[in-house]
Amino acid sequence: MQKTNVASEALYIGLMSGTSIDGIDASLVDFSDNKIRILAFHYQPFSSTLRQQIHSLSQPNQPVLLEHYGTIDTQLGQLFAEAALALLDKAKIAPSKIKAIGSHGQTVYHAPNGPHGFSLQIGDPNRIAEITGITTIADFRRRDIAVGGQGAPLVPAFHQAIFSDPNDSITVLNIGGIANITVLGKGPVLGFDTGPGNTLLDYWCQQSLGQNFDAGGEWTSSGKVNHALLSHLLDDPYFRQVPPKSTGKEYFSSVWLQQKIAPFGSSKPEDIQATLCQLSADSIADAILGYASDSRRVLVCGGGIHNRELIRKLEIRLPMTIVSTAEFGIDPDHVEAVAFAWLAKQTLQHNPGNLCTVTGAKRPTILGGIYPGQRH
Repeated sequence: MQKTNVASEALYIGLMSGTSIDGIDASLVDFSDNKIRILAFHYQPFSSTLRQQIHSLSQPNQPVLLEHYGTIDTQLGQLFAEAALALLDKAKIAPSKIKAIGSHGQTVYHAPNGPHGFSLQIGDPNRIAEITGITTIADFRRRDIAVGGQGAPLVPAFHQAIFSDPNDSITVLNIGGIANITVLGKGPVLGFDTGPGNTLLDYWCQQSLGQNFDAGGEWTSSGKVNHALLSHLLDDPYFRQVPPKSTGKEYFSSVWLQQKIAPFGSSKPEDIQATLCQLSADSIADAILGYASDSRRVLVCGGGIHNRELIRKLEIRLPMTIVSTAEFGIDPDHVEAVAFAWLAKQTLQHNPGNLCTVTGAKRPTILGGIYPGQRH
């Protein structure tokens, strides 16, 4: 491998697999000189078998075999490590040059509310540290929950660090399986999960077409919105709940959707898809108009930016300019992986990674567990 001229203390890897469960995003980030430079990016898709196995772990009210859980946890740890090494091979940088890996892991259940709230991510960080030889930081969410927070969303602290502008009011919109916003204005940073992003759209596309997702929103655009069904969907209590709040596909699940659409069984599949797209657009727009009406721009990242029909519906609903985070220097598909590289840096530098105004935590706290690499 060629040697890099960048000081190893500044190089971090971020690993991310989101609620869409499509694969692993890996970013190599240089944080030297208080700047952020993405040196390389690698995407490693999951097999259809693994996708289904992960889905089976996160079904609400379903028993899980510990053997099944442990096997997938270990397998994912191996895959995360392989993604990190493939990234370094692409960048031609030796593992010894990397300060740390920040691994979000794969969320299989997020239930932060109540006296025993928790958020569970798998992808064994012991395996990542051992296989790569790089110190790995993981399990970011549970420390925030331990101090009374939701454990999510965590990316607003990163959004504040890179996108905030004292002369501008901005909302950052991340559309993954679940959508979340970060409000960057004159007051304290606000952020929360607005509800479904891609998760219901992907599920219905899989059920109706046998495809993992509706590329570009083409099939979605062929349907007509069922406004009675849309009103029924938007009547869910989550949308009326005030922040701090977070959710996941455990709540907005296939069971949730099937129960909601049962009274509308005669609807065409494409009309239900169009209605689900409008649900995502309306719940996002309502959140922005309700909590970020001062924003002049909405910066969009996450896989949902590629759904042209969803973005079109947002442009109709929102009066502010909608742009990609690419216009601010970060590819919309890379933002979350870079965020977890940044969170790993925060942890190793003994800095908090959460924002109390976002998660509802009682105090700022250092996030994650540290799994030393070979050189330590």
